[in-house]
Amino acid sequence: MARDSGDRSAPRYIRAIHLVALLGLVFLSSLLPAAATTAGTFQLDDLRRIVSLSAAQISPDGRQVAVIVSRPNWETDENEREIELVDVASGTRRTFTHARQGPSTPRWSPDGAYLAFLAKDPKTRQDQIFVAPMRGGDPQRVTDNPQGVDSYAWSPDGKHIAFVAQDPPLNAEAIKAHNKVFRVTDGHFLLDKEVAPWHLWMVPAAGGTARRLTQGKFSLGTESGSTTTPAWRPDGGAIAFTTFPGPYWAPSFRSTIGEVTLADGAMHTLVEAQGASYFSYAPAGGRSAFQRPRDGDQNNGDAVYVHSDEGSRDVTAEMARHFNSYAWMPDGRALITSGSLGTDSVLWKQPLAGKASLLRLGEVQANDGMGTTTSAGPASISISRNGVIAFIGSTSTHPSELYVLDSTTAKPRRLTDVNAFLDDLDLGRTESIEWTNHDGLPGDGALTYPVGYQAGRKYPLVLVIHGGPMMASNVGFQRLAQLLAASGFLVFQPNYRGSTNLGDAYQHAMYRDTGEGPGKDVMAGLAAVEKLGIVDMTRLGVGGWSYGGYMSAWLSSHHDVWKAALVGAPVTDWLMDYSISFYQEGDAYFFGSSPWTDEGWEIWRKQSPITYVRNVKAPTLILGSVRDANVPLVNAFEWYHALRDNGVPVEFYAYPISSHVPHDIVQITDLYRRWVGWMVDHLKP
Repeated sequence: MARDSGDRSAPRYIRAIHLVALLGLVFLSSLLPAAATTAGTFQLDDLRRIVSLSAAQISPDGRQVAVIVSRPNWETDENEREIELVDVASGTRRTFTHARQGPSTPRWSPDGAYLAFLAKDPKTRQDQIFVAPMRGGDPQRVTDNPQGVDSYAWSPDGKHIAFVAQDPPLNAEAIKAHNKVFRVTDGHFLLDKEVAPWHLWMVPAAGGTARRLTQGKFSLGTESGSTTTPAWRPDGGAIAFTTFPGPYWAPSFRSTIGEVTLADGAMHTLVEAQGASYFSYAPAGGRSAFQRPRDGDQNNGDAVYVHSDEGSRDVTAEMARHFNSYAWMPDGRALITSGSLGTDSVLWKQPLAGKASLLRLGEVQANDGMGTTTSAGPASISISRNGVIAFIGSTSTHPSELYVLDSTTAKPRRLTDVNAFLDDLDLGRTESIEWTNHDGLPGDGALTYPVGYQAGRKYPLVLVIHGGPMMASNVGFQRLAQLLAASGFLVFQPNYRGSTNLGDAYQHAMYRDTGEGPGKDVMAGLAAVEKLGIVDMTRLGVGGWSYGGYMSAWLSSHHDVWKAALVGAPVTDWLMDYSISFYQEGDAYFFGSSPWTDEGWEIWRKQSPITYVRNVKAPTLILGSVRDANVPLVNAFEWYHALRDNGVPVEFYAYPISSHVPHDIVQITDLYRRWVGWMVDHLKP
């Protein structure tokens, strides 16, 4: 399953199901023959050259953008990050953070005179807030929280910073006395202590003593990584935040919006609707906004609600689709929203009353452009006081770059060219393909042609199925698709019911139908590609990560057409996943019940691929992460032993990491090497 890795409050990107991870073992060179390597095409070594941009923040005056620039270092196996300042008029770049370990989350002061960011502090060995004057001078650390800082926000007058930090371990004293037993409640099976809650603090922007603002059993973050971003009331008298029932992710769907008044420390509930998150105040007009699954139904897309004294209203109801993120326009009369529209990642201007209008992005996809094994993440949207919009985007042949829109009617201008080397490579052409599913619902996906494609020839085809399921494949740059295209494959990335790109009806259609319905959608898409007359239907491969791994397991156990399968971080057994992962209630929303009740007893088992594993015939490569609390590796172990015991050719590799997906360049390269190599070995002559 999958989740956004950005600095957001939660549960939206976390309820999108299980992403991926893989094991770092020495790769056997025989998996990818030298003959598959062609000069001038995108190759594994090129992964080391891709620069990633993220967290773009435009200055209040709209003249420059602070952006995180990440470059992989093969020798140290680390992603080296810096904050760069990019001039909006000229595109000139300069490095802002030198000798700072892992800088992230840049934030301008309201007057633009200072830039704050998080970075690892040598003293506490935790992320702390640093503030740097734009007139020159060294950044100053303004927090020293022993647990570190997870998120923060400037006060409207620029004199204070509110931040969120986790409390010390609940059983710290007992642990010192060697008594390490802890209570098990909603946590996942890899935890070794009770999780402490996250709470709100405030510190002077110039440094000084921090003041605690909230406390209690509720939490402003969860153990899965979701954390509130504080929202200051425009008059500076109160701070709002997402409130979770506790520090575990399982009940996070019942989040509400709380607010604390600074004068007396009183806290009250600002938005009682469960599932509310990502709260922000409008720059003008006395309103605020938040996101919540439409009508409170977790199987719908996330809507954007505008809140006032009269109550809350879904201003995106007419479009009835999922929105990844939003940002206020300076006048407080409209918002910019981001989301998927078919196989494009787009931006809309949404007035508080009336119809939304698409911004003119052309071929630019408003996403991070990295092209993971699931899909590219949503773009962060940053808007200056004069209405200039900054975001990270990609195209089908070019990964992440920084773009600006000088107005909502302007075309995007690209300010950076950090991945220029790709313009000299021969890449596979990517286009959108549409079809009608078995029950009349629309379907679509992205089709990438092999490098050097020749009309009249038929090519082996590899399906790469996105995770989530609440995500979507688009025509933006995809690293894995281009590696497969360079090896002579057609690459088909289908969207299936549960995907977020075709509206709530399509997304909601997977309720109590997590396998069969999406499986038929994928096969209908494959039939549409077959009609193009370019596919060698005797050489088909299927693969995916997280929920894509679930779909790969489902398809390989229901359709005997595959010559190779890749099952990455798969959910193969819903019952086990519910019982030991951090999802729990998240999984239950797909079925409307627990698997351990009479109501859920049959359907959870019926929708688990492990029930049908004896049908699998395709040689299968299994990958996963040893300490993955998102999709526990036990799923993969079950699949491996079942295939092995039934005589199916199978190999299983696990990455000794805690994340759902590897983030370091060596293991990412190993992941793609194995994926492509498996398909080459089993689909190429």
